[in-house]
Amino acid sequence: MQKPYLETMPDANGFFGKFGGAFIPPQLEEPFREIREAYDKLSKSYEYLHELRKIRKHYQGRPTPVYYAKNLSEFCGGGQIYLKREDLNHTGAHKLNHCMAEALLAKYLGKKKLIAETGAGQHGVALATAAAYFGLECEIHMGEVDIAKEHPNVVRMKILGAKVVPATHGLKTLKEAVDSAFEAYLADTETQMFAIGSVVGPHPFPRMVRDFQSVVGIEAKEQFMEMTGKLPDHAVACIGGGSNAMGLFSGFIDDPVKLHGVEPMGKGEKLGEHAATLTYGEEGVMHGFNSIMLKDAEGNPAPVHSIGSGIDYPSVGPEHAYLREIGRTIVGTATDDEAVDAFYKLSQYEGIIPALESAHAVAYAMKLARSNPKDAILINLSGRGDKDIDYVIEHYPIPPKG
Repeated sequence: MQKPYLETMPDANGFFGKFGGAFIPPQLEEPFREIREAYDKLSKSYEYLHELRKIRKHYQGRPTPVYYAKNLSEFCGGGQIYLKREDLNHTGAHKLNHCMAEALLAKYLGKKKLIAETGAGQHGVALATAAAYFGLECEIHMGEVDIAKEHPNVVRMKILGAKVVPATHGLKTLKEAVDSAFEAYLADTETQMFAIGSVVGPHPFPRMVRDFQSVVGIEAKEQFMEMTGKLPDHAVACIGGGSNAMGLFSGFIDDPVKLHGVEPMGKGEKLGEHAATLTYGEEGVMHGFNSIMLKDAEGNPAPVHSIGSGIDYPSVGPEHAYLREIGRTIVGTATDDEAVDAFYKLSQYEGIIPALESAHAVAYAMKLARSNPKDAILINLSGRGDKDIDYVIEHYPIPPKG
């Protein structure tokens, strides 16, 4: 009998086919080995898993529901759209699923401080929340551009007790925040743990974050079956690094369900106007892992753009690169304008304001519904849009309903 996919991938060295691994400087080899061995042990520990389950139920408010978006489905005039409501997870996004688990891991390792990067700020808010819960210090690195754009989340991080460090070099967005956080982590690996915010980075983080996020797909599969008596035809999620997508996909990866990853097409097809890595990128190593990345003429990480600060990253999780390569996932795109349209449509037809990142998946699913009128489409609504409303209103006036 063939083993389930999640039990076989990645391999012992963190590779999904040729993607993944740990391409790190010598001074990081020992701390990453420490994290890997601790996770291997704790992932089989009753006490650790029991504590996580307790946190998820009594603190995070899980399980989050699956909701049938009847009004939006009727508006699209096609397939039936369902939402996995990760926007209702505590702190307003899926990020807390892995942040609480990473903080618990840090506590086990005797670390005093969590350090991380953030783009849209949801990972930063979630990690600051986890640090407060476990009595740890927290330092979040965030690009200057995103600090201005995602001001509400910056305020939340500070209220929760985190130190927010601006990344002031390059494009001053997510890639630069990762650079800055890695540099700060290198200065002290003894008392700090780098809590990577997606299914990216050196092994074991792509596997670890996927495993922590798989609760989304496991819940969604059970809930959808209970609601409808069958599996969805399509599962849709936005992809930047790809944690929310791997969370949803994990529940359906061995089932006959089409998995769609939606990348940000931004303002156009030219390099620097989008962050559609799987669509336009090529193989390359960045931030300690081999995957698909967008490169400039010199082979360095290319400039990227997306209205969604959490998905403007010039690489992608190695598992997403592998799943696309073997044909298991379908990669689509949504532009800034399409995401904003979906942001307003979901708000006006369902009373749910989505994060701009999640709105990319909604935009794609609306097109999918129109072209597949008999199909059921399940979206991972990975976050709520409180953080985005000031930016959207300033740049995109509220349209009339319709």
